Amino acid sequence: MALSGMRGLSVFISDVRNCQNKEQERLRVDKELGKIRTRFKNEKGLSPYEKKKYVWKMLYIYMLGYDVDFGHTEAVSLISAPKYPEKQVGYIVTSSLLNENHDFLRIVINTVRNDIIGRNETFQCLALTMVGNIGGKEFSESLAPDVQKLLISSSCRPLVRKKAALCLLRLYRKNPDVVNSDGWSDRMSQLLDERDLGVLTAVMSLFVALVSNNIDAYWNCLPKCVKILERLAKNQDIPQEYTYYGIPSPWLQVKTMRALQYFPTIEDPNIRRALFEVLQRILMGTDVVKNVNKNNAAHAVLFEALALVMHLDAEKEMMSQCVALLGKFIAVREPNIRYLGLENMTRMLLVSDVQDIIKRHQAQIITSLKDPDISIRRRALDLLYGMCDITNAKDIVDELLQYLNTAEFAMREELALKAAILAEKFAPDLSWYVDVILQLIDKAGDFVSDDIWYRVVQFVTNNEDLQPYAAAKAREYLEKPALHETMVKVSAYLLGEYSHLLARRPGCSPKEIFTIISEKLPTITTSTLAILLSTFAKILMHNHPSDPELQEQIWSIFRKYESYIDVEIQQRAVEYFALCRKGEALVDVLAEMPKFPERLSALLKKAEDAEVDTAEQSAIRVRSQQQTSNALVVTDQRPANGSVPVSQLALVRMPSENMEASSSHDQVTSEVQVNSQDPELSHENGSINAVVPQDVQSADLLGDLLGPLAIEGPPSPAVPAEHKDRSLLSALEGTPEAAGPLALATVDDQPNSVQPIGNVAERFNALCLKDSGILYEDPHIQIGIKAEWRSHHGRLVLFLGNKNTSPLVSVRAVILPPTHLKMELSLVPETIPPRAQVQCPLEVVNLQASGDLAVLDFSYKFGTAMVNVKLRLPSVLNKFLQPISISAEEFFSQWKSLSGPPLKLQEVLRDVKPLPLSEMANLFTSLRMAVIPGIDTNPNNLIVCATFHSESSRAMLCLIRVETDPADRTQLRITIGSGDPTLTFELKECIKEHLVSIPIMQAPTPVIPPLQPQSPITPAYNDPGAMLAGLL
Repeated sequence: MALSGMRGLSVFISDVRNCQNKEQERLRVDKELGKIRTRFKNEKGLSPYEKKKYVWKMLYIYMLGYDVDFGHTEAVSLISAPKYPEKQVGYIVTSSLLNENHDFLRIVINTVRNDIIGRNETFQCLALTMVGNIGGKEFSESLAPDVQKLLISSSCRPLVRKKAALCLLRLYRKNPDVVNSDGWSDRMSQLLDERDLGVLTAVMSLFVALVSNNIDAYWNCLPKCVKILERLAKNQDIPQEYTYYGIPSPWLQVKTMRALQYFPTIEDPNIRRALFEVLQRILMGTDVVKNVNKNNAAHAVLFEALALVMHLDAEKEMMSQCVALLGKFIAVREPNIRYLGLENMTRMLLVSDVQDIIKRHQAQIITSLKDPDISIRRRALDLLYGMCDITNAKDIVDELLQYLNTAEFAMREELALKAAILAEKFAPDLSWYVDVILQLIDKAGDFVSDDIWYRVVQFVTNNEDLQPYAAAKAREYLEKPALHETMVKVSAYLLGEYSHLLARRPGCSPKEIFTIISEKLPTITTSTLAILLSTFAKILMHNHPSDPELQEQIWSIFRKYESYIDVEIQQRAVEYFALCRKGEALVDVLAEMPKFPERLSALLKKAEDAEVDTAEQSAIRVRSQQQTSNALVVTDQRPANGSVPVSQLALVRMPSENMEASSSHDQVTSEVQVNSQDPELSHENGSINAVVPQDVQSADLLGDLLGPLAIEGPPSPAVPAEHKDRSLLSALEGTPEAAGPLALATVDDQPNSVQPIGNVAERFNALCLKDSGILYEDPHIQIGIKAEWRSHHGRLVLFLGNKNTSPLVSVRAVILPPTHLKMELSLVPETIPPRAQVQCPLEVVNLQASGDLAVLDFSYKFGTAMVNVKLRLPSVLNKFLQPISISAEEFFSQWKSLSGPPLKLQEVLRDVKPLPLSEMANLFTSLRMAVIPGIDTNPNNLIVCATFHSESSRAMLCLIRVETDPADRTQLRITIGSGDPTLTFELKECIKEHLVSIPIMQAPTPVIPPLQPQSPITPAYNDPGAMLAGLL
C-alpha cells in the first residue's frame, strides 16, 4: 500500500496516534468524517488524487473500529478507473468495507468481469483477489465461468492461475453448483499434471474441497496424486523457492495426502505399492533435529503420512514402524514433539493389531502423566485410557489412582470418570472393582459424579456374593475421621441394605452400625440426610431380636426431623416413624432391593456422548469396540428413536456442575416396588404420576431413581397434579405443549427436517440462572454458551461444535438485539470443519432496564438439509444485577424514601411453585441477588437486595420483600422498590416468571393467561413483622 505523497493521510494518522484518550480520538475521527462527507457532496470538484486520499482515510477509520456508513459509492467508482493506483484503492477498500450481501456490489459486477477477461494481468489479479475475499452467490453465478477459463488457460501466467484457483475455491464453498463434477473430472486430472508448484498447490486446495463432497467423480485423479507425492519425495524438478529447510514443498505434500484420505481404498496394486514406497521414505527420513522450523515442517508431513497409513490399513510391519517412530517422539525433551507423539499414538489405537505394540511403551506413557505440561498429561491420560485391556487394567488403574493424589483440579473429574470406566470394563473380579471405586471416592470425592456410586450399587445389588464384602468395606471407610460426603452416601446405602449379613462379625451389630453412621449427621447435607434416614429405618427392620434402646434412639431421630424445614426430610421422618410403629408393615415396605434390569452403563454412555477432540475420541471409540468383562450388567441398548441424553459442552473444557440428588433413597426402597407392580406409575417426591413408556426411559435405572430430574441446571419444578396428565399426553401426541409454553420454536416457512435434542426452553431457562451450558443441540451441531457479566457489560462466547465427520456449510449467525441492548457478534465462519468447534465472542452492553430478549438467528446446511433456528439468548435482566448486603438502618431508610407506585410495586402471586423458604432463597441467589437475614422479624419472609447496572443509570439499588404463608406455599406477596419505575416493573415481572408455575394449556397454541389484579392482603397487627409490613 504505497502512501507516499499523501501528506494529508499521513497527518491524519499521526493525529490519531497522538490522541491521549479514546474521547480525543473519537472527536478527531468525527471531524475528519465530517470533512470527507462535505467533500464527497461536491464530487465534481474532486480530483482522482483527492478521491483516492479520502477513500484511504475511510478505510483507516473503518480499521480503527468506527462505522463508515457513507462513501461506498466513491470507493466502488474507483474500480472503474483506468489507472492502476485508483483501481487498486477501489478494489482494496471495496473488499474491506462491503460484504457479499451489499447492494453496491451489483454495480461493479460488469467492471470486475471486464478486468477478469481483459489482458491486463495486474487488473486480473486485483479482480480475482476481491472476488475471492468477498465471495457471494451473485459473484459465483456471474463470474465463475470466467474464473474457470482463466484457471485452465495455457496462456495465462502462473500468478494469475494461482489466484484463479483460490478464487474458484472460495466461490465453490459459497455455491457448490458453480463446479459441475462431470465436466470437471477430466479438467482436474489435467490440472494435476501442472509443473509449476505454486499453481499445483492452489489447485490441490481446490481438489481437496471437490473430492470431499464427491469422491466418485474424481477416481481418475488418484494416480496423479500419487505421482505428485513421488515427485516431491524424490525431490525431482523442485525449484529452490519451494524447498523449505530442505523439505520439498511440505504444504503440497500435506494437502495431497489429505486428499488421498478421502478415497476409501486403493485397489490398483501398482499405485498402492508406489504410494507405500513414498510413505516408507517419509517415515524413514524423518527425525528430530535442533532446527525448530525444519522440525515443524517435517512433522507436519510425517503426521499426515501416519494418518494416511492408518486410513489405508497398511501392513503390520509398517504399522510397527510407525509406532516405533512415535515411541521415539514421546521420549524426547521437546514438549511439542512429545505432545504430537502421544496424540498420534492415541489415534493409532483405532488400527487393529497395533495395541500390543503400543503396550511396549506403557512405562514411558505413564511417565508422561507426571509431565509439567498439562496438555501432555491429558494426552497421556487419553492414551492410557485407550490402550487399557484385561491384561494391563490393574497396572493402569493403580497408576491413575496414584496420580489422582497429585493431579490438578482441572483434570480430576475426567481422571475419576475414566478410572471408573476402566475398572468397570476390565475388572478381573468384582471385589477389585468395589475396592477401586471406593478408593476413587475417598481420594477425589468432589470430582466423582453420582453416576459412579450408582453403578457400584447396581453391581452389589445384582451380585449376592459381593454384598457381604461391599458392606464390610463400607464399614471400614466409615471409621475414618474425615470422610467425603459421597462416601457417606454409598456406605450408608450399602450398610442399610446389607449390614444384617455382617451381624455376627465383631463391631458390626445393628447398634454399632447405627452409632457409627449417626456420628455423620452433624456434617451432612439434606440429600445425604435422606439416605441416612432410610438406612436407619432398614437397620431397625433388621434388628432381631428387638433392641429397645436402639429402637428408641432411631425413633428419637425420626421425631427430631418431623418438623425439619425441608419437606422431603420431613415427609421421610414422619412416614418412617409411622411405619416403625406398625411392625410388620415396615418389613413389607422396606424389603431388600430387587435386582436391576440389564442395561447400558450410564458411565459408558456419558463418555461416548461427550464431544471431545480427535485423539480422545479415538480412545473412546476403542473403549466402545472392546469386549465387556463378566463384571458388566449391560446388554439392552436403547432404541434408535428413543430419547437422547444431553451431552455436556466438552469441546472447551469447563468444570461441570455436580448437582446433588434431591431425592435419593426413598425411591430405592418404596418406588421400585410400586414400579414393579405397575410399569405405568412412578414416584416423584412422594406422589404417583403417569410415566411415558419406552421413549423416555433413562440409560441408567438407578440414575433415574436417585438422580435429579433436570437435564441441565436445577431440578424441574413441581407441576400441579391436574396439569401433569395434560403435559404427558401432549408429549405422547407431539403437540406444541410438549416443549413447554415458553419454548421458542423454529421460525421458518417450512419446518426443519432436523429436530433439536432436548427441550430448547428448558436449556434457556437453565442458562438464565447460570453462566455456562448448552443452548441448543441437534444431531449435527451443538451450541454452547459461556458468559461473564460485569456491571452493565457482558461477554458471551458461543461455542459452535460440529458433531459430524462432514463439514457444516453456509453457516450464518445474526443477532437480533432488543432496543435496550447493544450487541456485537464477531465474525462467524461460513464453514465448520468436521469434528471441529469454533468460538464466537459476543459483546453485550445494557443500556436500560427491559424484559425484552435478544434472539440468535442461526442457520446452517448439512448435505441437502437447510436448518434454521431462532434461539433466545440468556442476556436477561437479572444478568445485570449484583448482590449487595446492607444494614437494617440503610434498608429502612431507602424503603421509606420510595413512596409508592410506580417506584414501589406490590402484587399477590398465586399458583406459585411450592418451594421451601431455603430453596426460594437459593433461587434469588441464582438470580444474582443477596438474601439478607435479620431485617424482617417474620421468619417466613425474605428481604432481598441487589444493584442494577445499565449505561444510563449505572448502579441503582433494588429492594425486595417476599411475604410467604407457611400454610399455603402456592401464594405469596412480593413488594419491589427502586428509583426507576421501568426497572421496578421489569424486575417484578422477571421474578414472577421464575416463581409462578405457568400451566400447560390443552389448546394447540399455548397462551399465558393475563394476571388479574389482586387485592392487597391486610397484615395482621400481631405479626412479628408488623412494623416492616406497615411500611408497605
